[in-house]
Amino acid sequence: MNKKELSASVADDVLLGGEISVHRLGFGAMRLTGEGIWGPPKDRKGALAVLRRAVELDVNFIDTADSYGPCVSEELIAEALFPYPAGLVIATKGGWNRPGPNQWTHDATPSHLRDAVEGSLKRLRLDRIDVYQLHIPDPVVSFEASVETLAQLRNEGKIRLVALSNVTQEHIERARKIVPIVSVQNRYSFADREWDYVVDYCERSAIAFIPWFPLGAGKVAGDVLNQIARTHRASPTQVALSWLLRRSPIMLPIPGPSSIEHLEQNVAAASLRLSDEDYQMLSRVPALAASRG
Repeated sequence: MNKKELSASVADDVLLGGEISVHRLGFGAMRLTGEGIWGPPKDRKGALAVLRRAVELDVNFIDTADSYGPCVSEELIAEALFPYPAGLVIATKGGWNRPGPNQWTHDATPSHLRDAVEGSLKRLRLDRIDVYQLHIPDPVVSFEASVETLAQLRNEGKIRLVALSNVTQEHIERARKIVPIVSVQNRYSFADREWDYVVDYCERSAIAFIPWFPLGAGKVAGDVLNQIARTHRASPTQVALSWLLRRSPIMLPIPGPSSIEHLEQNVAAASLRLSDEDYQMLSRVPALAASRG
């Protein structure tokens, strides 16, 4: 697949904060790290190649976080892509500490977030981060204090746009009283619709919705997903992504492939069109149990 084919398949972009337009199929860089989202990847050259191929295919939104590795994902992005091509948007996050593989502890204190932003700027080799997300509300820190810190960093020119992750509608409404919120990233897929009401709220509010764990639904979809995939001569992953893109015009999926083959399959999903019947069948799949991502 070449750039021309991708550009033709992505008819609509999503607008972030009325300022930045990105294609509606992004790239999630969490899985480029080692096992347990810890340490470097086993195949560093392969990880760098996937990032470069994504940009070749006109993917212009990459999502990462300082906790992925930790630091490894951001470092790989800079190594692979700096100096960045015009129009490439890198979104990162802060608010976790990483004591070990598959271990995550909260820290959304103002001091930690300031240090996190400075660290991300250095690793990504940026003067300003286009989209910075609070990774998750900290249960022992004032949510307003965390958001106010990001608003201050925006006023200082270190962040262009502020976003949230793993939040409720109430969190979004509280944050919007402090600073404009351009995107929300929650766990979501056709079989995991706990946050349906947040998707609807974001659509009404012109806020992009970034679903994480968008492909985990295959664990419960079973025959339905496989049947529809066979009908369209597509992979189950492509069908799952196509459902997301149809669900709402503000949807911005960020699948995280670790190989060029899977990356190209994901990109091709942007041109897959589900029938009304297919879409409704997938929408009726029982809800998926919660899991971390």
